[in-house]
Amino acid sequence: MDSTILQPQIQEFIENQIGNSISKLALQKNPFPDVEWIRILNQIEAKTKAKDKLPTWFSTKNIIYPSKISVEQTSSEPTALYKTSILSGENLIDLTGGFGVDDSFFAAKIKSVVHCEINPELSAIVKHNFEQLNIKNIECHAGDSFETLKTLNRKWDWIYIDPSRRNDAKGKVFMLKDCLPNVPENLDFYFENSDAILIKTAPLLDLSAGLSELKNVKAIHIVALENEVKELLWELHKNYVGEISLKTANINKGKIDIFEFNMNQELFPDYSLPKKYLFEPNSAIMKSGGFDAVAVNYNVAKLHKHSHLYTADAIISFPGRIFEITAAFPYNKTEMKNYLGGKQSNITTRNFPETVENIRKKWKIKDGGNLYTFFTTDANNNKIVLICAKIN
Repeated sequence: MDSTILQPQIQEFIENQIGNSISKLALQKNPFPDVEWIRILNQIEAKTKAKDKLPTWFSTKNIIYPSKISVEQTSSEPTALYKTSILSGENLIDLTGGFGVDDSFFAAKIKSVVHCEINPELSAIVKHNFEQLNIKNIECHAGDSFETLKTLNRKWDWIYIDPSRRNDAKGKVFMLKDCLPNVPENLDFYFENSDAILIKTAPLLDLSAGLSELKNVKAIHIVALENEVKELLWELHKNYVGEISLKTANINKGKIDIFEFNMNQELFPDYSLPKKYLFEPNSAIMKSGGFDAVAVNYNVAKLHKHSHLYTADAIISFPGRIFEITAAFPYNKTEMKNYLGGKQSNITTRNFPETVENIRKKWKIKDGGNLYTFFTTDANNNKIVLICAKIN
């Protein structure tokens, strides 16, 4: 690892350039000829990315950043913290350590953590950064994690894996068998070394596709940050056979909305025409597919089997957005002109044949404002429009 980037004057320069345009800076003359200009620019760009995502790293002196893409692909601090609620025990090995954000949080809860990273340069950077962060219970191993597992030859309380979604031959991939390492292929070997495995995957991975590739899945955690799904966490336990728990977590300004249910549970929700209030689940619940479970658990009625919107006569504590319905009418020319023609509104379509863009253009509705309009289908299969005021 080349530590020339840590020269005090270079670090001060990087600090002073946070947030500035990299493309403009790239045209300037390098004020530090003994260090490559591209390396300095990379530090500025990566540190800028870390400002909101990794505030602990950002505010710690003498941190070295890898490529911008490593910072983009790493867990944020809130999602890393969430993972610690799943894990317990004395030791953990991370087979795909990366920038080490997850491991830094694991180390606050677990006595001994091993960080494996196939890229020796990145492994050295992470080791240096852990020293700056004063984290003393993480051991860094450079090289193939499969070989590291063999060499260490220990029983681990947890194995953690975040497979790389880039494959040299196939580019960006989404099936687990195409990621590196190939978790489905190596699963039996992993279970020889631990009874518990936590796998992080991209939010685009289809739940049924993941389940078709994995075994002994006890729980799937769908983690969203400010209503954007960031990662899926697959909790595997050796020889486990039984109900799979789906747990959704939406992290928003330190508060976590959690909703949990069992997959494949047969439920019988109520259906209703619009009542006084409308409820829209957060993105983690939308990803989970637990639409009947939401209706039954929160005692709200579904507008339609496929609309994924709910209604009730009273406000309840709900994991998502809550609206008061101020007008409900059938979707037709007369009603649209009366209520919305030429006005401003935030538009959402659910189980509706037209796109938001088409609706805006057709009825000359401007974007934004305090009005929220849902175009959907009701329990009688009629196309309806709901004009709402946002409560939460």
